[in-house]
Amino acid sequence: MRIPILRLKSLCLTAVCVVMACVLAACANINIRIETPSVADPVTACETTVSKNEEFGSINIGMTIEEFEAAGFSFGDSVDILFDNGTEYTDIPYYSGYFVPIGELVVCGYPGYEHPVIARNYGNTVWDEMNLTDSSTVIISLNEKGRYRAVEEFNAMHYSDEPDDYETDIVFANFREIEGGDLKDDTFYRSASPCDDTHNRAACVDDLTEEHGIGFVINLADNDEKYQGYRAQDGFVSDHYDELYDKGCVMFLSLNANYRSDEFAEEISNAFYKMSCQSEPVLIHCLEGKDRTGFAATLLLALAQASPQEIIDDYMITYDNYYGITKDGDPDKYEAVVENVNGFLRYLCDASDGDDVSTLDVRSGAEEYLRRGGLNNGQIAQIEEFISQ
Repeated sequence: MRIPILRLKSLCLTAVCVVMACVLAACANINIRIETPSVADPVTACETTVSKNEEFGSINIGMTIEEFEAAGFSFGDSVDILFDNGTEYTDIPYYSGYFVPIGELVVCGYPGYEHPVIARNYGNTVWDEMNLTDSSTVIISLNEKGRYRAVEEFNAMHYSDEPDDYETDIVFANFREIEGGDLKDDTFYRSASPCDDTHNRAACVDDLTEEHGIGFVINLADNDEKYQGYRAQDGFVSDHYDELYDKGCVMFLSLNANYRSDEFAEEISNAFYKMSCQSEPVLIHCLEGKDRTGFAATLLLALAQASPQEIIDDYMITYDNYYGITKDGDPDKYEAVVENVNGFLRYLCDASDGDDVSTLDVRSGAEEYLRRGGLNNGQIAQIEEFISQ
């Protein structure tokens, strides 16, 4: 074990003082009380393997969250990160969520994750950015204990995966019709995953998709291989979803949360165009139906000429469903979460941080996003005609 230099000096000084005192006591035959200087605890640090999080492009730390915390790290700490290729970052917060501005780095032990991850909030795939390989390792060391604890305590949010803890199945499933602007009634829905049962919601959501006559699905989270894995699990009961899959009515996009990337723009634009060729009600989902689905719903509503406030209202229903966060009940946390969807709107309209989103022309911004995704004006017009009353 490497002993910090300052601690080593302190130990040496202590030893010298003890020896000298003993010599003097023996010579002078007097009693001397030795006060040993206090020694600071060693710096918390761990070296571990890393692996690529295939869904989000983030970096899985090769320790479980429990092991990471047993090593001395707690939510709200500041940490330093050093990869074996020399890439280094200092003063990175460790949170239970992605409580950093868009694009900034965070170490996150998200509820339901097995491992902490190193990621950018709505940002690039850091695995590629940091040039890592399957044999890469990382040293994570404590920069400052509890430096960001106040931020963690303010933002920390946890929800139950037990249906009995919710008022209705619809709230539990985070299932609802997307409403606003000129968007067509009884046609567009959003939800948690009807096929990935990580949060115990798949069967409930699947029942609701059948009840609402869903005939086409945009799955933002999964690919075909992952879906086959869900199908093979004991207890897989997403029968309606499976029927849609067998009919070729499920589009797998397998996107991470970086809606600013070219890949996201291209995939969602293509999905919206294919959606416009359908005649059945459409479901858009990821895993929780929160962030990736939140941006897709924002784009859809913007194209339907919804106001920024209508888009915000739709987004925030999720946080009421999962966490009970409302404008009246918890205004400070509500406003903090609203910044997520404000970020969506400002990005679509190429606006600056802090710009009043109520003044933005979100439809023009959404159309430009689809052009970036490869669609022409005729295709965009077809989408807008399909989704509108």
